[in-house]
Amino acid sequence: MLIGIDVGGTFTDGVVYHRNQILNWAKEATDSDNLAHSLLAVLDKLLMDIQFDEIERIVLSTTLVTNLITTDSGPRTALILIPGYGLPFDSYDMAPDSFFLKGCIDFRGNELEAPDYNEINDMIRHLQEMDITRVAVAGKFANRNNSHERLVQHIFAEKFPQAQVIISSQTAQQLNFPRRAYTAYLTARTIEMWNDFLDSLLKALADREIKAPVHILKADGGTMPLDAARNSPCETIFSGPAASTMGGLAITTGESKNSVVLDIGGTTTDISLIIGGQPLHASKGAKINEQYTHVKSFAVRSIPLGGDSVLRVKGDSLQIGPDRVGPAACFGGGSATVTDAFNYIYDLDIGSVSDSRDKLQMVAVSLNIPLTDLCHQVIQVILERLKNAISAMFKEWEQEPAYKVWEVVNRKPFQLDRIIGIGAASQVIIPILGADMKIEHFLHHCSPIANALGSAVSRPTLTVHVHGDTQADLYTVEPGGKQGQLGKKRSWQLEDIKELASRHLEELALSSGLASYAREAQFFREEQFNVIRGWDRLGKMFEVGIQITPGFIEEFKGVTE
Repeated sequence: MLIGIDVGGTFTDGVVYHRNQILNWAKEATDSDNLAHSLLAVLDKLLMDIQFDEIERIVLSTTLVTNLITTDSGPRTALILIPGYGLPFDSYDMAPDSFFLKGCIDFRGNELEAPDYNEINDMIRHLQEMDITRVAVAGKFANRNNSHERLVQHIFAEKFPQAQVIISSQTAQQLNFPRRAYTAYLTARTIEMWNDFLDSLLKALADREIKAPVHILKADGGTMPLDAARNSPCETIFSGPAASTMGGLAITTGESKNSVVLDIGGTTTDISLIIGGQPLHASKGAKINEQYTHVKSFAVRSIPLGGDSVLRVKGDSLQIGPDRVGPAACFGGGSATVTDAFNYIYDLDIGSVSDSRDKLQMVAVSLNIPLTDLCHQVIQVILERLKNAISAMFKEWEQEPAYKVWEVVNRKPFQLDRIIGIGAASQVIIPILGADMKIEHFLHHCSPIANALGSAVSRPTLTVHVHGDTQADLYTVEPGGKQGQLGKKRSWQLEDIKELASRHLEELALSSGLASYAREAQFFREEQFNVIRGWDRLGKMFEVGIQITPGFIEEFKGVTE
């Protein structure tokens, strides 16, 4: 049996999946101040009448790290940058407490300027005076040579052991200094509270004598074991939209239509794109606070619009959302919502239609318009907002390589085939939206809890990057920032580096409990460059990437109607 739980902004959903069937499901209101409580409340409901030893795996999708970042929560954190030569310091506007140190590494990993020990010590004393105990250190080209980052970390350990120091070469190994620095900064800000959350979760599972492995859903739609997730809180930043996307795939298994997935919850709507049966990834990484990161992610967007968005009168005009003050009136809420307008005008018979009518009538009287006019106005605004959001996303999606490749391969402009609806309010809004857009829509009996289903059946993912430089006699491996010597006794070829990458992926998969998935790994990057000086070739540089791609576990064959 597989358990999937998605902690959303309004509701926490959970499912028990076994042999193509959902055996049980649960939905609870999310307590934003105590996500663990919401998660465990759903888990306890799911575990009724289930033998704990039959649980094979539990997968969680959580908004914790997203909430910490968007609400600017967490301890005050310093970002220490070692940018080397080039851009002025004011080009790196990423954190309010940013500091700069001397030192320079070039793109080959050679040291051009050594760090200044006195400068490092002065900065540490300054941070002690400011009482900042969370620190991220990022050096340009630290993915080629992280000696400067490790030096700063070592001096902190000696002079200021109370500080928790994260270095960028251990959070990401790709090129692009600003993205790696910002990823390290967000990691340093959130890692303590993230681990507190995981500890409380593990304790609760132990109290319930549940021994099944626990995985966390990542922003790229794959899962990672809980222990591996401890040092990578940022990997979960968009796990909610990832759950939505994987849920959309799960309820349309085996189909290859180009689809927009709309997860319409109580407060927000998540939007993603499926091209030919595959989710579209953000090639530049997840974008947070208008800053790109090195977090692998689907190309997604969330807008503040949901089924529980409240209807208000402000002055002499109607205001829809963006907040939620409770459930829809038809479900016992005290205010009229978007759901109530659809419920009344289309006679959907959801909950108490009379309660929907009564609360809507109060708004209509305040606006001095007929009730039906109010409902049509609400519905028109909602449809326009959703269509505008989809159009805006397509402008971003058009820049993604996979989108352009589809158009080249098919020799025609991209064509959207349908809209897939999931989430609590999808059954209400999606059919009307599809008709308005004159496009096919798809709903499933599992649509309201498809995000939890997507979490339950997603398989683990793992990516390894290897950079090799024969002239420098050096290779580096991501994740982890491991470095080693290639050895000059042989002439390295691309196949040798690929073998090295495969070996590291197998070792990492074994240590992460993912050995059974390693055989499915695929190379996605194979590049070789000659290093030429004058008329001579002095060496070669290699870039190789291998990954266990996102998808579903082998036993998932769909969900029976």
